[in-house]
Amino acid sequence: MYQFCFSGASKGRSVEEGKELAQSVGRALAKAKYSLLTGATIGVPNYAAEAYKKAGGHMSLGISPAASKVEHVLKYRLPVKAYDTILYTGLHYVGRDSLLITSSDAVVSVGGRIGTLHEFTIAMETETPIGFLQGAGGVSTEITDIMHAAGELHNKLVVFGETAEEVIAKLTVLLNKQRAEYRSLYRT
Repeated sequence: MYQFCFSGASKGRSVEEGKELAQSVGRALAKAKYSLLTGATIGVPNYAAEAYKKAGGHMSLGISPAASKVEHVLKYRLPVKAYDTILYTGLHYVGRDSLLITSSDAVVSVGGRIGTLHEFTIAMETETPIGFLQGAGGVSTEITDIMHAAGELHNKLVVFGETAEEVIAKLTVLLNKQRAEYRSLYRT
């Protein structure tokens, strides 16, 4: 059972353009019986979490930048309903992003802004497979240029796709190869 992070914008243009894509990722992860992790925020991560829960997903975890539920709701104004549990980290956004990505087996990204770019760079540095579902604009459309500038254009841990199922399938193939000798650990 893999843990997939969903990454994407909380605000901005790519939220509206990515709403249906985020929902499709949530449903596809539930169907695959994978766990869902997000930054416990508004926008496309919350759309993915809501769709995951509605589709019968078995475990959704929000990793919050806040130190408590009170701070999560009142200071950060973030949602709680779509999650089975929320880890209140007190790490603010930068620390939360690091914990979120390093706690995940793979990342699916839709659209995005600077936080999504931050999560992408963490995934690259930690060799966490990441897939970009195209169609929501934002950072996702610029990733190949960024990878080219960084000399990482042919990084096999970064995949792209036009449907949630395609991106998740590609990431699953990568994970199955990476973790072949540990497959029994992921069956429980």
